[in-house]
Amino acid sequence: MREPNTTMGAHFSVLLAEAVAALAIKPGGSYVDATFGRGGHSRAILAKLGANGRLLALDRDPAAVAVAREIADTRFAIVHAAFSELAATLDAKGMAQVDGVLLDLGVSSPQLDDASRGMSFRFDAPLDMRMDTTKGETAADFLARASEREIEEVIRDYGEERFAHAIAKALVATRRECSISTTGQLAALLEKVVRTREPGLHPATRSFQALRIYVNRELEELSLVLPDALACLASGGRLVAISFHSLEDRIVKHFMRDEATSRQPPKGVPVRAAELPPPHMRLIGKATRASAAEISANPRARSATMRVAEKV
Repeated sequence: MREPNTTMGAHFSVLLAEAVAALAIKPGGSYVDATFGRGGHSRAILAKLGANGRLLALDRDPAAVAVAREIADTRFAIVHAAFSELAATLDAKGMAQVDGVLLDLGVSSPQLDDASRGMSFRFDAPLDMRMDTTKGETAADFLARASEREIEEVIRDYGEERFAHAIAKALVATRRECSISTTGQLAALLEKVVRTREPGLHPATRSFQALRIYVNRELEELSLVLPDALACLASGGRLVAISFHSLEDRIVKHFMRDEATSRQPPKGVPVRAAELPPPHMRLIGKATRASAAEISANPRARSATMRVAEKV
């Protein structure tokens, strides 16, 4: 959820100052904002760069790319691409190494607040959920062709929904009578099946989240981009990742921790500590979360967690 907001049309980048500070921007450095969104982080990075600095932004959402193309700055470039295309994009732009990579994960507020995207149960709209509306399978397509077991696994694994089995069973039974093609249909079904409600949580929340993560391959894309981001960083370069979901944060946390740990030799092989291969990264500070003031202004920021590591 890259740019939480409290009202429709108002967009605020989460942990904006903290993320830009964590990048430790050099005026003449090269940086990547791998999730442009509506450009809050990119504009803040550009404000720190000197005349010779460079910023490359990526986004898989055509609407975000359209906004980015309005930025008239020779130091800035935008590419319509997913995380998994980072290495190829940098190569095409002649950026062998960069001084920082920012990953602002999940869905953006503009995507949630645009009814036509089908990501929110607040509106009745086509059940799409794709971040990149130019390709891929919609959520409606998935629900129309997937087996009961596949649906259950997606809702359980990506939504951590304890009623996944009952939901999958109800979805398959319902589609025998009619297709499930709108957010309103899906939300109404979920309200009937999920009878035990968590305080403050709509019964459709977890299932909508699970379908969105699955349709956009969000966790797979994250797992692919992390090693590519490390590979493209120059020595001393920073990787900054902001996550909004425990599954995302777990992937980021484990990757940074593993890369900040010296490689161990096979059991039984006598190797001195000084002879061990050095770690690839060092952790910078502890996990940072949104302040009470930011959460008060932007409730969607309450689950934000930022982690930072530096290439050594």
